[in-house]
Amino acid sequence: VYLPSVDTKNLSTLTHGLACALHAMTRRPHIALFVNVATAPFSRLVRLAGVKTVLNVDGMEWLRPKWSPLGRRYFRFCARIAGSCADRVVTDAAAMREIYLREFSTDSEVIAYGADLAYPRDPDRVRRLGLEPGRYFFTACRLVPDNNVDLMVRAFCATSVRMRYAIAGGTPYRSTYVEKLKRSADDRVLFLGHIDDQELIRELHCNAYGYLHGHEFGGTNPTLLKALACGNCVLALDTPFNREVIGKYGIFFPKDAQRLRLEIEALAAEPQKKERFSSSARERIRERYTWDLVADQYELLFRDLAKGKKVQQD
Repeated sequence: VYLPSVDTKNLSTLTHGLACALHAMTRRPHIALFVNVATAPFSRLVRLAGVKTVLNVDGMEWLRPKWSPLGRRYFRFCARIAGSCADRVVTDAAAMREIYLREFSTDSEVIAYGADLAYPRDPDRVRRLGLEPGRYFFTACRLVPDNNVDLMVRAFCATSVRMRYAIAGGTPYRSTYVEKLKRSADDRVLFLGHIDDQELIRELHCNAYGYLHGHEFGGTNPTLLKALACGNCVLALDTPFNREVIGKYGIFFPKDAQRLRLEIEALAAEPQKKERFSSSARERIRERYTWDLVADQYELLFRDLAKGKKVQQD
């Protein structure tokens, strides 16, 4: 069942969450799963109607610069009350669980996301975009400040590497951030805009020399998992969340364009290092981030919730 929403930056999640809550109160399923901490009050409504609820809080929305001060206050309020709203709270990373314990005294079940292993099938699709397989760096994300695309563009443009930097992503609304970003880039940077074609995204990942990941706030990031699943050599912003996901299977950089510039130049000069990380990236997915594992964890959570049991953390 797909329910409507007011499709704007500030109202989409809230209106869709409310519609889903009203639907759940009418249909009364055994368990209702809410995703995004902003829906915490709605999970409370559904719980009061006699339906058991699970709330996946997602990332630290109260820190994201894209939201207004009022919006950030609302997200933090929801994070604070999450534990009293739902029967169970889910965080997508151990580091996020620690934040909820420390800041809000709320424990949670840690269930991450998964990714499907992918391999190149049609490199010509990349060539048609003006890119040469194995001769470009890649990023796929929303172009918002907390993904630090400006830092990555600045660092790349300061290098002397004879490769390109392809960026897939955009925003659903007019953004001065994106306009400034494009003005700051040199002709090696290719802005591809939002791409719905997942086969093309796969080819862009699988044929890239390296993948730049600048997400700052949040837990287990699905686009980072996709990069590993595609065998990318990942250069990621050094955060507890990114370290938890990548482990020893990638390269980390501080929030400093000069340091990232050096990492890009070093990687471009060492193809053997790139191959070493690329060949091991998919192992990380096989170890910890398969969809079968995610499904098993949710099934266990739902079964034990239905029986009134508490799931034990490792």
